[in-house]
Amino acid sequence: MENTTSTPTSHHLDEQHQKRKRQVGEEEDELSEVEPDAVPQEVREWLASTFTRQLSTARRKNDEKPRFRSVANAIRAGIFVERIYRRLSSATFLQLPPEVTKILKSVDDWQFDVWKLQEASNNTPLRCLAYELLNRYGLLHKFKMPPATLETFLTQVETGYCKYKNPYHNNVHAADVLQTMHYMLSQTGLMNWLNDVEILATLMAALVHDYEHTGTTNNFHVMSGSETAILYNDRAVLENHHICAAFRLLRAEEHNVLVNLSREEYREFRTLVIEMVLATDMSSHFQQIKAMKTMLSLQDSR
Repeated sequence: MENTTSTPTSHHLDEQHQKRKRQVGEEEDELSEVEPDAVPQEVREWLASTFTRQLSTARRKNDEKPRFRSVANAIRAGIFVERIYRRLSSATFLQLPPEVTKILKSVDDWQFDVWKLQEASNNTPLRCLAYELLNRYGLLHKFKMPPATLETFLTQVETGYCKYKNPYHNNVHAADVLQTMHYMLSQTGLMNWLNDVEILATLMAALVHDYEHTGTTNNFHVMSGSETAILYNDRAVLENHHICAAFRLLRAEEHNVLVNLSREEYREFRTLVIEMVLATDMSSHFQQIKAMKTMLSLQDSR
């Protein structure tokens, strides 16, 4: 059946996106209206010591940074840093062409046309869609992804999908899968049951699930004794490669959009992405279906 109406969760996500945009604009106005004299001296000293070289010739004894004498001033400093970061990031993140922005307005629809996006984006549908979704879910700000790093990473992922000129497992297919994953997250309400790391991992797994696909099957690699099959011992050959290549890309400083995740967040993220991409191996499809039916039957018997 066609889905002809938008669910409350879809509207909720869009409202959150618009609210964040309004908040950024309001915070920009607040920053521009702040009078220097209204900022406590110790807050000004801390900001200068942290973000400029202004105090380099007048360091305190033992090379100490300025300290706060009150919790209120420490909080004020934190608010300033947060607003400055929001202002800088909103100004420097990827700017999408008007036609692409128009097409992405229907990203919540099951009938979303990924081919129109490919045409409007000059064959960069994955880069544009990934940016739009990471922004919509608030993940760019939540995990403080450096704008230039994000753009470089997404560009490299898109390039990797085009590496073997694959007629099917290419950047358009990846964008299609990513949009479908977003549809499932937003339209079923699943997003309300996941934390930010889980949502990030879900979107990222969809983004890289066929990264650098060779256009041949796992069986081809195994039977031909390819280097990739030998490396992964004939098990989930391509899926293992997609994961390995993606995380190798993320290890490079210029591509590491996860640089501000904590150690615990990164471990959770990596574990989830590995599990989800490995699950795309069709050899385990029927086992997954059986497990799902068993879970549903147990639910029905309660």
